[in-house]
Amino acid sequence: MTDTTTPSRPSSRPSGPSRPDSRPFRLAINTGGGDAPGLNAVIRAVVLAALNRGWEVYGIQRGYEGLYEEDGLTPMTRATVEGIAHLGGTILGTTNRGNPLSWPRTLPDGTVERVDRSAELIEAFKGRGLDALVAIGGDGSLRIASELWKKGLPVVGVPKTIDNDLAATQVTFGFHTAVQTASDAIDKLHSTAQAHSRVMVVELMGRHTGWIALFAGLAGSADAILIPEIPFELQEVCRHLEDRYERGPRYGIVVVAEGARARDGEASVVDTPSGDSQRYGGIGQEVAAEIGRRTGFETRSLVLGHLQRGGQPTAYDRVLSLRFGTAAVDLVAAGNFGSMVALQPPDVRAVPLAEAVEKIKEVPVEGDTVITARRLGISFGG
Repeated sequence: MTDTTTPSRPSSRPSGPSRPDSRPFRLAINTGGGDAPGLNAVIRAVVLAALNRGWEVYGIQRGYEGLYEEDGLTPMTRATVEGIAHLGGTILGTTNRGNPLSWPRTLPDGTVERVDRSAELIEAFKGRGLDALVAIGGDGSLRIASELWKKGLPVVGVPKTIDNDLAATQVTFGFHTAVQTASDAIDKLHSTAQAHSRVMVVELMGRHTGWIALFAGLAGSADAILIPEIPFELQEVCRHLEDRYERGPRYGIVVVAEGARARDGEASVVDTPSGDSQRYGGIGQEVAAEIGRRTGFETRSLVLGHLQRGGQPTAYDRVLSLRFGTAAVDLVAAGNFGSMVALQPPDVRAVPLAEAVEKIKEVPVEGDTVITARRLGISFGG
């Protein structure tokens, strides 16, 4: 891993990078992609750390959209971020459709074309007198930030995703909260499953990776956990459930990641409401229907969905968010643009953005957590 120097931490009130004029250094901040618990804590940390350097801070509304709008910038003060660290969501708003490198534009005939508005964005950024950007996002948002950096935008990234799938950092903020939400739901499913002697199948987020499903399923004492990294044989899952019913108790909990797939099948996808793209979804219902058909057990499915993105961040995620936010400001102060903050215990370090988004972090199928689950008798269907 290159450029892993821990950002220096100020011992007194430091200043920002030197400027040819006398005005204060102006830092912008935005949040892109899906929301995650801890976003507001990062915003609070960035704002306070920057203000303590004597900088001005501006929030860009809805990812990059605010830069294209006259009223899309919000001055950020201490009052703006007072009491927000424990709140879910983001006070700046977010979007997963605002890619300036591939911006949707509706033509007169109603069709949509994609255009590159990155040059316009960078011009607007400079025209607003902004000097640097802290971009908070997941792999998609940080890929955008990396490309904008190559085009001349001074940017530092902060990794955000409940999926925990960025390889450069040990963990992303929001992941622990999502796992806690999911495991709480699984805990509640045990009682209703047992009362009705049912198999309950709960579908969790994670896209290409099974981190949430693995950790929540393990914490919630699931009988089977199906993740993208281990293509499953449903017959093996059914056999496992039948053995459980035979020896008692007569109910079962199956946790399935939205991107999981059968060994001889493909991941399940559904069309988005706009019809211009697809997303993972439906695997929980498919697995539940097939388990019921093959075993005769009464089976129900539940999609936890966006509940995993909401609510108050756990204390762990709040602290990690605050560490990330202050470290990002330190990188800006050092002029270390084109980089991302990453947790590489025991420190938060800088890694190049291009390296950070080079590949996703999959669950190691021979890793300790999977082995622990197998030792406990949890089936992965493969």
